[in-house]
Amino acid sequence: MNLSELRYVIALARERHFGRAAASCFVSQPTLSIAVKKLEKELGIALFERASHEVRITPAGERVVEKAQQALEAVESVRQVARSEGDQLAGPLRIGAIFTIGPYLFPDLIPNLSERAPEMPLIVEENYTAVLAEKLKQGDLDVIVISLPFDEPNILTLPLYEEPFVILLPASHPLTARNTLRSGNLEGETILMLGAGHCFRDQVIEACPACAPRAIGEGNPVYTAEGSSLETIRHMVASGMGLTVLPCTAAGADRYSQRLLAIRRFTKPAPSRVVALAWRATFPRPRVIDVVKEAIAASQLSCIRPRLRKTRKTSAAG
Repeated sequence: MNLSELRYVIALARERHFGRAAASCFVSQPTLSIAVKKLEKELGIALFERASHEVRITPAGERVVEKAQQALEAVESVRQVARSEGDQLAGPLRIGAIFTIGPYLFPDLIPNLSERAPEMPLIVEENYTAVLAEKLKQGDLDVIVISLPFDEPNILTLPLYEEPFVILLPASHPLTARNTLRSGNLEGETILMLGAGHCFRDQVIEACPACAPRAIGEGNPVYTAEGSSLETIRHMVASGMGLTVLPCTAAGADRYSQRLLAIRRFTKPAPSRVVALAWRATFPRPRVIDVVKEAIAASQLSCIRPRLRKTRKTSAAG
């Protein structure tokens, strides 16, 4: 048994497909398949059920994968301890953020971190919450910026700030005559939304029922803009396609002539989200967390409300 074999079974359990699992591990499919079979033979149990078009993990396989994940986290902690023995702020930091936060936070965060930790270059990733959580647990990322709620085993979270939602609409839209808007004002409007998989989409639908997908014949449609970009949706609003609900840092009306876009706040109490920092409880560079927190607090995000609280550790059950 070796670390590569453990990585392969974790990848196969995640992808449920030999080809995709091999690609995620940067090895050939035969290499991964042989290694998994070798580990199964050594353990004397079947970790996976193999069918022609799918792979299912067995109950025993689920327990082995859980332990394998813990083993890889322990190994990564050893490496981190060795790297940080001298200066915790020396050496790369692997930081991730969800798609609806990263593009608006990183432009301020990166120079702020550079001032505070000039010997700590950043490896930056933007992705979905589920992908970032998996990479955090595997040790592929050190810290991630996500939206609460976020419950994962053995992960610490720290709320950073609260971000109100706003309505972005074409400047010529009749609703611009109002200073603030209620969810009900959006009934019958064409709403532009992110695709499935984005937690922000779910938060908008929960806070604004008028934005929920509607059946044919029930008013104007909710148009789903597939992909990861709020920027694309903002461009579509500017073109007159419809209106959308955005986190306030993504509204960006200043990037267009005022004759194209308008921003309206929700009537109080306005819907919002809480943005938080998350990291493994075993992460051996606590000074890094403090510096990232300070750098985010110093960011010029004028529409947010600071919400620093005591660090919270999620339950073992998640």
